[in-house]
Amino acid sequence: MYRPMHHGYIEAIAGPMYSGKSEELIRRLKRAQIAKQKVLIFKPAIDDRYCGENIVSHNGSKLKAIRIHHSREMMEYIEKDTQVVGIDEVQFFDDGIIEVCKNLADGGIRVIVAGLDMDFRGEPFGPTPMLLTMAEFVDKLSAICMVCGEPAHRTQRLINGQPAKYTDPVILVGATESYEARCRLHHQVPKDDAR
Repeated sequence: MYRPMHHGYIEAIAGPMYSGKSEELIRRLKRAQIAKQKVLIFKPAIDDRYCGENIVSHNGSKLKAIRIHHSREMMEYIEKDTQVVGIDEVQFFDDGIIEVCKNLADGGIRVIVAGLDMDFRGEPFGPTPMLLTMAEFVDKLSAICMVCGEPAHRTQRLINGQPAKYTDPVILVGATESYEARCRLHHQVPKDDAR
């Protein structure tokens, strides 16, 4: 796929858990590093599943990253010669990340974001949907449904082996102990009396 080389743009990688989003982000960032481009990589401080100092894919690939608490902190690290900015788990950032990405791209930087596009309820998750609409290039990945083996586009949250309820908190950082990829047919979010 053709990518412009002389101006900024946004690339978005989205999908459910276990679809390879971080792996694809790492692949693109490593290629930029091989091309000797100045690359900065960010991750939300809340994501401490595998390693605090790296973005890590479920298959073990990793790259050094800067942990930040708020999107505005990113601008403190951007230098005049920065060419590529990678952002993992973008759904965990505040909505200010949308303006940060726009400003970086407008300033001539290639911005690559990766994150969940839907929460465990199957609803739009954080700033990711807006970034998908703003991006020049979008890749929506699928995983494999853990029930039937068909393509999965949703993330199933499990609490003690049972589907999480609709009223459970949206953010719960976890991995295989708490989440599975599911197809639309097998994705479950029980509604309780409050909904």
